[in-house]
Amino acid sequence: MRTLGCWSSWFWRSLSASLLALSQAAAAAAPQSAQGQAMLDALNRADAAVVGVQVTAIDGARTADTLGQERSGSGVVIGPDGLILTIGYLMLEADQIQIVTQDHKTLPARAVAYDLATGFGLLKSLLPLRGIRPVKLGSLRELELGEPMIVATGGDDGGVAITELVSKRAFSGNWEYHIDAALFTSPPIAGHSGAPLFNRRGELVGIGSLLVLDATGGGQGLPGNMFVPVDLLKPILAELQRTGSSKPSRRPWLGLTSSDQGGHVQVLRVNPDSPAQSAGLQPGDLVLAVDGTKVVTLDAFYKKLWEHAEPNAEIRLTVLQGADVKTISVHAVDRMTTLQKPAGI
Repeated sequence: MRTLGCWSSWFWRSLSASLLALSQAAAAAAPQSAQGQAMLDALNRADAAVVGVQVTAIDGARTADTLGQERSGSGVVIGPDGLILTIGYLMLEADQIQIVTQDHKTLPARAVAYDLATGFGLLKSLLPLRGIRPVKLGSLRELELGEPMIVATGGDDGGVAITELVSKRAFSGNWEYHIDAALFTSPPIAGHSGAPLFNRRGELVGIGSLLVLDATGGGQGLPGNMFVPVDLLKPILAELQRTGSSKPSRRPWLGLTSSDQGGHVQVLRVNPDSPAQSAGLQPGDLVLAVDGTKVVTLDAFYKKLWEHAEPNAEIRLTVLQGADVKTISVHAVDRMTTLQKPAGI
């Protein structure tokens, strides 16, 4: 098992000490109380539940251009039956899935669920995971800014690292993705995809999604990571295991990569063979309104799209294309119908 003694040393020093100084002084430190030992034990148990995730996408996968044919990341055991939580994009159009335990055993796994709305993915080992206890789920509501956190990565090159919570806020991704709450940490951790984020009690609070250049959200240019909080998993976990997705994931998808800058939503990329391409949208277009309602931010753009109850909705976009303002009708689709599903979902 990988040692977490560095965490114990950090905890018993002043909270104002720098992470660098703590990491340099951690090696020889020992727990200084029963409470500290219990905390260290909890973190070690949590770390023992971390696995590596290795995915090979199917031949001709549409997502291979952006995610690659071979993908690797991490996951964490959350269920007594070997249920593993990871980040969903690792699993998209998977042909083969394997997990790597901390004793370097490689085991086959199957996809259980991919949730478009949150970004979570669920896997299950096809062989028993003996001796691995599922982690407990925490909550972002109990976390304070500046609080030290632990990130664990799985696989042969896995390890643990200390980081710090620097922001809790909504997040809009440029790929038609939005969550109302996300966790942001710094310094950034390499191999963040699917990496579990633990609080000081060894409770799982988030799953690694992205490297970001502005973790605070205040324009300070502080690099870090974005984690999807497990608070978003709790109300849909049973549904994901039962159906492979959640109801909010069945929503209109256009196939746009966009950004909001200076009060405008600008199209950066149009996915090949997407509804947006079929409708004639182009990179550089400015989206001014959705169904007649003005939008100036990504989250407003997405939420207006998702007001439609059915994925296959007709969406009217008012766009500035070159020097012309046009109204373009886009026949949206369910994103998952454009992708090949892994066996099991």
